[in-house]
Amino acid sequence: MSSVQDLLQQSVAQLKASLLDNGEALPKGLPKGLIEALENDRRQGARDLAAKLRARQSENRAEGQRLRHLLKFEIELWQQGFAQIAGVDEAGVGPLAGPVVAGAAILPRDYKLRELNDSKRLDEATRDALAERIRADAIAWAIGIAEVEEIDRLNIYRAGLLAMRRAVEGLNCKADFLLVDARKIPDLTIPQRGIVRGDSQSASIAAASILAKTTRDAMMLELDRQFSGYGLAGHKGYPTPEHLAALRRLGASPIHRRSFRPVREVLGLDPTQKSLFD
Repeated sequence: MSSVQDLLQQSVAQLKASLLDNGEALPKGLPKGLIEALENDRRQGARDLAAKLRARQSENRAEGQRLRHLLKFEIELWQQGFAQIAGVDEAGVGPLAGPVVAGAAILPRDYKLRELNDSKRLDEATRDALAERIRADAIAWAIGIAEVEEIDRLNIYRAGLLAMRRAVEGLNCKADFLLVDARKIPDLTIPQRGIVRGDSQSASIAAASILAKTTRDAMMLELDRQFSGYGLAGHKGYPTPEHLAALRRLGASPIHRRSFRPVREVLGLDPTQKSLFD
């Protein structure tokens, strides 16, 4: 990074391009006193840039604090000697069609990824970008799937647990502690903790939720090509008015969950049979 005096020789447009138009974070090593010098610059554009830089600094500090808070459960476990902490979460509990998909992720110690959050709070483009970074940065990650037939045979709750167990068992290195969104996974000897709203409370669970959601969304895009007319690419199998109308018009496809009431009604089956979402 150039000195303050060198930078002030540049046009405001050049400064803005190098200091603000490079992504979310400010450049590392921003010269001390630069913002103050810009605030005292005779150019109005320079003073406006100083205000934007201060706002960006404030945003970065707030994001840094949020990400540190997101690691509170992991930090506690690291301090207890657990090194390989896997977050686990699932996606696709509520849809009428398609599998339930789980993700598991072991993140590096003190991992801070800007915008990492519960996948439901992110737009599609941000989720996809974060998923790519998580897959590249994670010590280990894996996906587990429970198919429609298993959902109908076991019920959606148990099928979700099955998908999460498969994700944990698919990790290429053994986790020594699990942080799980809202529940505990049976039939595992690894110590674990269920955290209510864990996808917004734990970085590891948030990462797992993003992997699960982006994987399932990609699967639903492919299923939309195989079973056209239902709008699966848009609603991903959730019971939207569009999906319910298509279900009544076209009938149930092989990927529709026959244990869910709207699908049972279309098939002429007893709709009073209870499922988790009746």
